Amino acid sequence: MRKLLYVLILVLVVMFGYRYIINDKDETILQENSALIQEQIRNVSKLVVTEGHFSQVFTYKNSKAIFANLVNVEKKALVVVNADVTVSYDLSQIEYELDEASKTLKIISIPKEEININPDFEYYDVTADYLNPFKAEDYNKIKDKVRVQLMKKIEASNLKSNAQNRLISELSKFYILTSSMGWTLQYDGSYIKSSDDLQNIKL
Repeated sequence: MRKLLYVLILVLVVMFGYRYIINDKDETILQENSALIQEQIRNVSKLVVTEGHFSQVFTYKNSKAIFANLVNVEKKALVVVNADVTVSYDLSQIEYELDEASKTLKIISIPKEEININPDFEYYDVTADYLNPFKAEDYNKIKDKVRVQLMKKIEASNLKSNAQNRLISELSKFYILTSSMGWTLQYDGSYIKSSDDLQNIKL
């Protein structure tokens, strides 16, 4: 009887020990996977996804009435602008959650694209009256108007849509990573079950 009791105790110790070892191993793997996913997101950082070049010819005119509106003095310039444009995403600002219980990477939000315009100005045929000279504020007005015109060109081009396609291509790496580890990728509450699902997400 005593031997039987010892055998039962030994069996229980072995069972609980085995279960503890297995659970501890699973937890370690889970933590390693979580750390790997976080590291992958950090590594992406700022992503410059597309570049473009735009040219703009701009005529600037300004007139001012003097001597009780009897005389108009005018200044004008022909401005040629060549601008390099980049569209980027700062993916270090991705908001996400790791749900280890359900093995789900939840991407809550993706930052808006950043549009950087680097213009090069060339001024031609600059004429100004002595009573209405070119000032620093005139050059600032030119820069502001050119930027507005360039933004209209960018919006009308396929630069932003190309950038979004490149972004989705990068996000597919997260899907491949999570899928290979038996995790699930979720964006904005929707589960990403295939690479094709990424093409339909709204950024």
